[in-house]
Amino acid sequence: MSRPDPVLLSWSGGKDSAWTLHALRRRSDVEVVALVTTFTEGYGRSSMQGVRREVLLAQAAAAGLPLVEARIPRDCDNTIYEAAFAEALAQARRRWPDLRRIAFGDLFLADIRAWREALCERLGWTPLFPLFGADTAALAVEMIAAGMRTRLCCVDTQQLDAGFAGRDFDRALLADLPEGVDPCGENGEFHTCVGDGPMFAYPLELVRGETVLRDDRFAYTDFLLTLDPP
Repeated sequence: MSRPDPVLLSWSGGKDSAWTLHALRRRSDVEVVALVTTFTEGYGRSSMQGVRREVLLAQAAAAGLPLVEARIPRDCDNTIYEAAFAEALAQARRRWPDLRRIAFGDLFLADIRAWREALCERLGWTPLFPLFGADTAALAVEMIAAGMRTRLCCVDTQQLDAGFAGRDFDRALLADLPEGVDPCGENGEFHTCVGDGPMFAYPLELVRGETVLRDDRFAYTDFLLTLDPP
Protein backbone atom coordinates (compact mmCIF):
# COMPACT_ATOMS: atom_id res chain seq x y z
CA MET A 1 0.00 0.00 0.00
CA SER A 2 1.44 3.37 -1.05
CA ARG A 3 2.00 6.13 1.48
CA PRO A 4 -0.40 9.09 1.34
CA ASP A 5 0.87 12.24 -0.35
CA PRO A 6 1.79 15.06 2.06
CA VAL A 7 -0.38 18.17 1.72
CA LEU A 8 -0.05 21.72 2.99
CA LEU A 9 -3.35 23.42 3.85
CA SER A 10 -4.03 27.12 3.42
CA TRP A 11 -5.46 28.12 6.80
CA SER A 12 -7.52 31.24 7.48
CA GLY A 13 -8.84 30.29 10.90
CA GLY A 14 -12.34 30.11 9.48
CA LYS A 15 -14.87 27.37 8.88
CA ASP A 16 -14.03 26.58 5.25
CA SER A 17 -10.34 25.89 5.83
CA ALA A 18 -11.23 23.95 9.00
CA TRP A 19 -13.78 21.85 7.13
CA THR A 20 -11.25 21.26 4.36
CA LEU A 21 -8.93 19.77 6.98
CA HIS A 22 -11.76 17.54 8.16
CA ALA A 23 -12.51 16.46 4.58
CA LEU A 24 -8.87 15.70 3.79
CA ARG A 25 -8.45 13.65 6.94
CA ARG A 26 -11.26 11.38 5.79
CA ARG A 27 -9.22 10.50 2.69
CA SER A 28 -6.57 7.77 2.54
CA ASP A 29 -4.54 9.19 -0.36
CA VAL A 30 -3.38 12.40 1.33
CA GLU A 31 -2.03 13.52 4.71
CA VAL A 32 -2.11 17.13 5.86
CA VAL A 33 1.31 17.82 7.41
CA ALA A 34 1.03 21.54 8.13
CA LEU A 35 -1.07 24.69 7.85
CA VAL A 36 0.02 27.93 6.18
CA THR A 37 -1.37 31.35 7.09
CA THR A 38 -0.67 34.87 5.83
CA PHE A 39 -0.23 37.51 8.55
CA THR A 40 -0.23 41.28 8.18
CA GLU A 41 2.78 42.80 9.92
CA GLY A 42 1.99 45.36 12.59
CA TYR A 43 -1.39 43.84 13.33
CA GLY A 44 -0.44 40.30 14.31
CA ARG A 45 -3.57 39.00 12.64
CA SER A 46 -4.46 36.88 9.63
CA SER A 47 -4.70 39.01 6.54
CA MET A 48 -8.24 38.10 5.51
CA GLN A 49 -10.19 37.16 8.64
CA GLY A 50 -8.39 39.45 11.07
CA VAL A 51 -7.94 36.55 13.52
CA ARG A 52 -5.28 37.05 16.19
CA ARG A 53 -2.02 35.16 15.73
CA GLU A 54 -2.31 33.51 19.15
CA VAL A 55 -5.76 32.18 18.22
CA LEU A 56 -4.45 30.77 14.95
CA LEU A 57 -1.58 29.10 16.77
CA ALA A 58 -4.05 27.65 19.26
CA GLN A 59 -6.18 26.34 16.39
CA ALA A 60 -3.13 24.69 14.83
CA ALA A 61 -2.24 23.10 18.17
CA ALA A 62 -5.81 21.80 18.58
CA ALA A 63 -5.55 20.35 15.07
CA GLY A 64 -2.19 18.77 15.94
CA LEU A 65 -0.35 20.53 13.12
CA PRO A 66 2.47 23.08 12.80
CA LEU A 67 1.68 26.51 11.39
CA VAL A 68 3.86 27.95 8.62
CA GLU A 69 3.69 31.75 8.56
CA ALA A 70 3.81 34.08 5.57
CA ARG A 71 4.19 37.75 6.51
CA ILE A 72 3.13 40.70 4.40
CA PRO A 73 3.27 44.48 5.06
CA ARG A 74 0.14 46.53 5.67
CA ASP A 75 0.27 48.09 2.21
CA CYS A 76 0.81 45.02 0.09
CA ASP A 77 0.49 44.64 -3.66
CA ASN A 78 0.13 41.33 -5.43
CA THR A 79 3.85 41.05 -6.20
CA ILE A 80 4.80 41.40 -2.53
CA TYR A 81 2.08 38.96 -1.49
CA GLU A 82 3.22 36.32 -3.97
CA ALA A 83 6.84 36.67 -2.86
CA ALA A 84 5.90 36.21 0.81
CA PHE A 85 3.66 33.26 -0.03
CA ALA A 86 6.39 31.67 -2.16
CA GLU A 87 8.88 31.96 0.72
CA ALA A 88 6.40 30.29 3.10
CA LEU A 89 5.93 27.43 0.64
CA ALA A 90 9.69 27.10 0.24
CA GLN A 91 10.03 26.98 4.03
CA ALA A 92 7.47 24.18 4.17
CA ARG A 93 9.22 22.24 1.43
CA ARG A 94 12.56 22.50 3.23
CA ARG A 95 10.96 20.76 6.19
CA TRP A 96 8.98 18.25 4.11
CA PRO A 97 11.00 17.70 0.89
CA ASP A 98 8.27 15.56 -0.72
CA LEU A 99 5.66 18.28 -0.30
CA ARG A 100 4.20 19.28 -3.67
CA ARG A 101 0.48 19.82 -3.01
CA ILE A 102 -1.42 22.60 -1.27
CA ALA A 103 -5.14 22.57 -0.47
CA PHE A 104 -7.55 25.50 -0.39
CA GLY A 105 -11.05 25.80 1.05
CA ASP A 106 -12.64 27.63 -1.90
CA LEU A 107 -16.23 26.65 -2.61
CA PHE A 108 -17.38 28.02 -5.98
CA LEU A 109 -15.60 31.21 -7.09
CA ALA A 110 -14.03 30.19 -10.38
CA ASP A 111 -11.89 33.34 -10.73
CA ILE A 112 -10.25 32.83 -7.34
CA ARG A 113 -9.61 29.20 -8.16
CA ALA A 114 -8.04 30.12 -11.50
CA TRP A 115 -5.78 32.69 -9.80
CA ARG A 116 -4.62 30.13 -7.24
CA GLU A 117 -4.00 27.54 -9.96
CA ALA A 118 -1.89 30.00 -11.95
CA LEU A 119 0.10 31.00 -8.85
CA CYS A 120 0.71 27.39 -7.85
CA GLU A 121 1.84 26.52 -11.38
CA ARG A 122 4.39 29.34 -11.30
CA LEU A 123 5.67 28.17 -7.92
CA GLY A 124 5.78 24.49 -8.81
CA TRP A 125 2.91 23.32 -6.61
CA THR A 126 -0.27 21.35 -7.32
CA PRO A 127 -3.44 22.87 -5.82
CA LEU A 128 -6.30 20.86 -4.35
CA PHE A 129 -9.85 22.13 -3.88
CA PRO A 130 -11.66 19.43 -1.86
CA LEU A 131 -14.84 21.45 -1.27
CA PHE A 132 -15.13 23.14 -4.65
CA GLY A 133 -18.58 22.84 -6.20
CA ALA A 134 -20.29 21.87 -2.94
CA ASP A 135 -23.86 23.00 -2.30
CA THR A 136 -23.14 25.74 0.24
CA ALA A 137 -26.57 25.56 1.89
CA ALA A 138 -26.15 21.84 2.51
CA LEU A 139 -22.51 22.30 3.50
CA ALA A 140 -23.39 24.93 6.12
CA VAL A 141 -25.95 22.60 7.71
CA GLU A 142 -23.46 19.72 7.62
CA MET A 143 -20.82 21.79 9.39
CA ILE A 144 -23.22 22.79 12.15
CA ALA A 145 -24.57 19.25 12.56
CA ALA A 146 -21.02 17.90 12.91
CA GLY A 147 -20.41 20.12 15.93
CA MET A 148 -18.42 22.92 14.36
CA ARG A 149 -18.50 25.94 16.64
CA THR A 150 -17.60 29.11 14.81
CA ARG A 151 -18.56 32.76 14.91
CA LEU A 152 -18.60 35.63 12.44
CA CYS A 153 -15.42 37.67 12.88
CA CYS A 154 -15.84 39.94 9.83
CA VAL A 155 -18.90 41.21 7.99
CA ASP A 156 -18.93 43.18 4.75
CA THR A 157 -21.54 45.79 5.61
CA GLN A 158 -22.18 46.46 1.94
CA GLN A 159 -23.59 42.94 1.71
CA LEU A 160 -24.81 42.14 5.22
CA ASP A 161 -25.89 44.16 8.26
CA ALA A 162 -23.12 44.85 10.78
CA GLY A 163 -25.33 43.34 13.50
CA PHE A 164 -24.33 39.89 12.24
CA ALA A 165 -20.72 40.46 13.32
CA GLY A 166 -19.84 38.29 16.31
CA ARG A 167 -22.83 35.98 15.94
CA ASP A 168 -22.64 32.21 16.15
CA PHE A 169 -22.66 30.41 12.83
CA ASP A 170 -25.69 28.25 13.59
CA ARG A 171 -29.12 27.37 12.22
CA ALA A 172 -30.61 30.56 13.64
CA LEU A 173 -28.07 32.63 11.73
CA LEU A 174 -28.73 30.71 8.52
CA ALA A 175 -32.44 31.39 8.92
CA ASP A 176 -31.77 35.11 9.43
CA LEU A 177 -29.52 35.61 6.41
CA PRO A 178 -31.17 37.85 3.81
CA GLU A 179 -32.01 36.46 0.41
CA GLY A 180 -28.99 36.51 -1.88
CA VAL A 181 -26.42 36.07 0.89
CA ASP A 182 -24.53 32.82 0.51
CA PRO A 183 -24.99 30.50 3.52
CA CYS A 184 -21.20 30.04 3.71
CA GLY A 185 -20.36 33.67 2.90
CA GLU A 186 -18.45 32.57 -0.19
CA ASN A 187 -19.05 35.91 -1.93
CA GLY A 188 -17.21 37.67 0.89
CA GLU A 189 -20.35 38.54 2.86
CA PHE A 190 -18.74 37.30 6.07
CA HIS A 191 -15.74 35.45 7.51
CA THR A 192 -15.55 33.25 10.58
CA CYS A 193 -13.30 32.20 13.46
CA VAL A 194 -13.49 28.53 14.49
CA GLY A 195 -13.41 27.45 18.12
CA ASP A 196 -14.33 23.79 17.90
CA GLY A 197 -15.14 21.02 15.47
CA PRO A 198 -14.28 17.47 14.43
CA MET A 199 -10.89 18.65 13.14
CA PHE A 200 -9.81 19.70 16.66
CA ALA A 201 -8.69 17.42 19.50
CA TYR A 202 -10.22 19.84 22.02
CA PRO A 203 -12.27 23.06 21.93
CA LEU A 204 -10.76 26.51 22.24
CA GLU A 205 -12.12 28.86 24.87
CA LEU A 206 -12.63 32.10 22.97
CA VAL A 207 -14.20 35.25 24.37
CA ARG A 208 -15.77 37.91 22.20
CA GLY A 209 -14.08 41.29 22.18
CA GLU A 210 -15.10 44.58 20.63
CA THR A 211 -16.45 45.11 17.13
CA VAL A 212 -14.89 47.88 15.03
CA LEU A 213 -15.66 49.23 11.56
CA ARG A 214 -12.69 49.45 9.21
CA ASP A 215 -12.44 51.18 5.84
CA ASP A 216 -16.02 52.41 6.43
CA ARG A 217 -17.15 48.95 5.33
CA PHE A 218 -15.91 45.91 7.25
CA ALA A 219 -17.21 45.17 10.75
CA TYR A 220 -14.53 43.13 12.56
CA THR A 221 -15.30 41.35 15.82
CA ASP A 222 -12.28 40.44 17.91
CA PHE A 223 -11.99 37.02 19.55
CA LEU A 224 -9.45 36.39 22.31
CA LEU A 225 -8.05 33.20 23.73
CA THR A 226 -8.97 32.90 27.41
CA LEU A 227 -7.49 29.56 28.48
CA ASP A 228 -4.38 27.59 27.66
CA PRO A 229 -5.00 24.28 25.89
CA PRO A 230 -4.84 21.07 27.96
